[in-house]
Amino acid sequence: MILHLGGVFGDKAATLDRFRDNYRKLPQGVKDRLVLENDDVSWSVHELLPLCEELNIPMVLDFHHNNIIFDTDQIREGTKDIIDVFPRILATWKRKNITPKMHYSEPTPAAITGRQRRKHNPRVATLPPCPPDMDLMIEAKDKEQAVFELMRTFKLPGFDTFNDIIPHVRKDDNKPVKVTKKKTPRKKKAVKNEDDELEAAEEAIEVEEDPVQAEIAGDEVGMGGPDRRVYWPTGMEHWLRPVKKVVKPKTEKGEKTTPAQKRKAAAAEVAEAAKEESKEDGVAYAITATPTPAKKTKAGPKPSAKKTGSAKKTAKSVPTPSTSDDEDSELPVGLSKEGTPFPTAKKAAPARKSARAKKVSYAEEEADLD
Repeated sequence: MILHLGGVFGDKAATLDRFRDNYRKLPQGVKDRLVLENDDVSWSVHELLPLCEELNIPMVLDFHHNNIIFDTDQIREGTKDIIDVFPRILATWKRKNITPKMHYSEPTPAAITGRQRRKHNPRVATLPPCPPDMDLMIEAKDKEQAVFELMRTFKLPGFDTFNDIIPHVRKDDNKPVKVTKKKTPRKKKAVKNEDDELEAAEEAIEVEEDPVQAEIAGDEVGMGGPDRRVYWPTGMEHWLRPVKKVVKPKTEKGEKTTPAQKRKAAAAEVAEAAKEESKEDGVAYAITATPTPAKKTKAGPKPSAKKTGSAKKTAKSVPTPSTSDDEDSELPVGLSKEGTPFPTAKKAAPARKSARAKKVSYAEEEADLD
């Protein structure tokens, strides 16, 4: 029964006295099982060890706590100086004929402050110096995986009895079996003969067989299955779960290509083929992509000529028939050789005059007034 000494409450000497008084009141069965451990908040090894020697209480040395809280006047941080205190610590166990025990853990790599260093790393990278007749407890969040990691690192006995786990495959767990739905046969309107009746009966009875999985004993659950694959690397805990379904984007096969994209792809193929040919012949060709048609620009309105009221339209000149030819001279005037009338010039339309621009004469009105 391992305990920390507890809070300081502003006075360590008074706290130690209260513990002595309460310890004497405990029954002998509790005293035989009580063990104290140095912590990472208040009590160091050099403060706790004299009390354990006085009251005949075994002491657990926690290496991780000792690197956070220690007496700077007597030892330095690390495991080298604490080795000199081993004989006194082991003596507290041997007095009661109990196998000594120590705790080992490591802080996370990102820890800087004392509060951050209290957090344990999921796995430890090394082992502390300790006597061979002592029990060492590894405090790590990965539990047995941290032990397997040490066994593989230091080639400890039994390291070759397990293998790497197969990602996303578990044969050491009793998974629930999925129950498949029964097939419902299609209804037939009429049965013509006995063969059809037999087929319909077989379809009604036919049911998909459920996958049968052998039940794994409780002691074998999580132990790696028949291949004994029980180890996985650090940070690969997701290997223990099935593969997540990944929604893949639409492939190019499902997408429709536009004519412009087809032309571009064809031009790229031709250019690539020309490059290969030029490499073989040793001649460099300038390969350009197919020119894109220029955009048609809308033509602006044509500038209109200024209308002038004084402009006069002249009639177009009309060719007159020649009298040199006898046949032409015999034709009536105004008719061509084919008998069609010659085109005549159109008369120019009179210019439109505005009523407002008309001049009004007031001569008669003035004569009447006179």
